[in-house]
Amino acid sequence: MPAPTDPAADNAAAQVIEEALAKVSAGGIQPDNHQQNALRNRIVDAWRRRHGGGSPKPILTLVGGYAGSGKTEFSRFLSDITGWAFLDKDSITRSMTERLLVSLGGVPNDRHSELYLTEVRPLEYRCLMETAWDNLHVGTSAILSAPFISELNDEAWFKRLENRCAAKGIDVAAIWVRCDPESMREYIEFRGAARDAWKLTNWDEYVSGLKTDASPPTAHIMVDNRLGSAITLADQTREALKRILT
Repeated sequence: MPAPTDPAADNAAAQVIEEALAKVSAGGIQPDNHQQNALRNRIVDAWRRRHGGGSPKPILTLVGGYAGSGKTEFSRFLSDITGWAFLDKDSITRSMTERLLVSLGGVPNDRHSELYLTEVRPLEYRCLMETAWDNLHVGTSAILSAPFISELNDEAWFKRLENRCAAKGIDVAAIWVRCDPESMREYIEFRGAARDAWKLTNWDEYVSGLKTDASPPTAHIMVDNRLGSAITLADQTREALKRILT
């Protein structure tokens, strides 16, 4: 995407981004919500800085949600806008996870057993976080795409993360992508990943344990992707930015 040469184009692009963020956020961006406004401003500022130089302190953004919610696509959208590093848990850890499960006597596509949850899952998140720290320590902001279901529902865990980031001069924000079960199933079936076999085979049991109408207490912004609305809007925003800047 070419850099704008006209400040008016840059301002128009920033307005499109602001409007998109307000539309995808459940309830919109509230004027009196400091966390929402701070994150929105960081995203818009990152867009401007990509074309004007300069770099504020880095930010760690966690994008969580259930399988098939659209968190990966929304993370890519944020990365497109901001230039922040996009780190996906599955891409970083899948090969290690599958081999480790087999070596422990399990099956490579297990994502629900006690073996996976206690022995493997913690290592996945550790690898993801260590990769993020490598970026953040050299001043590169990072977007982490992973379910973060347990983590974002654990206020003590998130507070420890905030404290660690504050000690290193890093901002932190959490985004939760909410979606309806019907849309999630459609996306899971479409991607055809072997790791989703148990979910599809035991769909009613799997969905019964999800809280699709709520967001974790630590989330700064909840993206409403029910019926795919947020991802559709993200694509529209990309096209609008291209039109503005060409």
